[in-house]
Amino acid sequence: MLSGKLDMEMDYGPEMQLKLACPESESVHTKGNIPERGQWSNKVEFLLAVTGQIIGLGNVWRFPYLCYKNGGGVFLIPYFIFLFVCGIPLFLMEISLGQYTSQGGITCWRKICPLFEGLGYGTLVAVLYSSIYYILILAWAFFYLFSSFSAELPWATCNNFWNTEACTEFDKLGNLSNLSIPVNATSPVKEFWERRVLNLTGSVYELGNVRWELALCLLLSWIICYFCVWKGVKSTGKVVYFTATFPYVMLAVLLVRGLLLPGAVDGIIFYLYPDSKRLMDPQVWMDAGTQIFYSYALCIGCLIAMGSYNKYNNNCYKDCICLCLLNSGTSFVAGFAIFSVLGFMANEQGTNISTVAESGPGLAFIAYPRAVAMMPVPQLWAICFFVMIILLGLDSEFVCLEALMTAAVDTYPSFFLSGHRRKFCLAILCCVCFLIGLLMTTEGGLYIFQLFDYYSCSGMTILLFAILQSVCIGWVYETTCSLHPSK
Repeated sequence: MLSGKLDMEMDYGPEMQLKLACPESESVHTKGNIPERGQWSNKVEFLLAVTGQIIGLGNVWRFPYLCYKNGGGVFLIPYFIFLFVCGIPLFLMEISLGQYTSQGGITCWRKICPLFEGLGYGTLVAVLYSSIYYILILAWAFFYLFSSFSAELPWATCNNFWNTEACTEFDKLGNLSNLSIPVNATSPVKEFWERRVLNLTGSVYELGNVRWELALCLLLSWIICYFCVWKGVKSTGKVVYFTATFPYVMLAVLLVRGLLLPGAVDGIIFYLYPDSKRLMDPQVWMDAGTQIFYSYALCIGCLIAMGSYNKYNNNCYKDCICLCLLNSGTSFVAGFAIFSVLGFMANEQGTNISTVAESGPGLAFIAYPRAVAMMPVPQLWAICFFVMIILLGLDSEFVCLEALMTAAVDTYPSFFLSGHRRKFCLAILCCVCFLIGLLMTTEGGLYIFQLFDYYSCSGMTILLFAILQSVCIGWVYETTCSLHPSK
């Protein structure tokens, strides 16, 4: 609907267009003596920034797992239905809303319908929670990356100080069935994750001590994010040239390497083998819808913030279609890179692929590192993989940070756009988030991480935001403007 007005009134200036669309909205672009907001230097910066936001870890460790779990190739049917019915329309709506109002996630609602301004605050709370816990994944990845620079990968053997007597190098057992394997046998990669990286406690009630190595990795992640965002779109627009493109180089390298491994074909068949009976399971449709909302960063204010730095007459229709197809295409191709390697690992261990296929952190920090340890020159492939994980998470993180600052700047422009106040407030925000995140670097921090992950940006929360946004734009705002015909 918003995009229809843009197309119909393209020959007028922004001020006149807003007055024609809805006379009461004429103050949207009024700036007075307030310094001008920044804009993307060119369309490429906008496309790369949004690409970095929507193409993240969910494409690598969530979509492939959901695809195999929910019927293989059959899962693509509900996935694409949700993509075209919900994903693309909401994606276009948010980009258009930001571009139309030139405002962030809070003030855009104040300009078109003040009654729904609380919706903007709600989405910003969700993205704040997401930023606090999501960056911990970067800390884990940095820990693994630094550990990869060694003569032998520390998670490949049981000869380390953190290993227990139950540690067993399964990949070296071969087909010998008469070996005495402990009942509680664990793999060295799992012990590295649980005992070396996390030193995991028994429950959430036992937080234990701060893991200082993880805390330093978390600090490094926040410092990088700060300097990616400290000058607004001027710095963000330049950083994304690297952070949004280099993961594709890494993904291509890992894909080619994975397809050349023995057992890769079995992994791909396992990934895509269709099971039509799964379409009758409501959980399959719920997983498809959740994945669309999650991977497209819908209803958390980031897309509105990114769109707000566009020129008013930018062709956002074409941009949104291309970005959505790129996102889903990346998820699909990433499955080949992941499951070809998992097929190799299952082939080496003589086991079924279902026993090695995991989702979430288990895939990135247990299953894939275990497979990498079996490859020739494992350090090289480990470095490639964790560099990709870091960059995928990094651009998603600092775009969320940019969305938070955009909302604050647009709410109080006279304060934030004067001098270096924006940089100072951004530094305070990063420090506060870092201090809160220290809870997750404790020995029981994984439980806190899981609580944030489950509740902060859960499916029901995002679904509620999506319904309210659609009602506001499609009914309340449309009805209000229809009461004031164009002059």
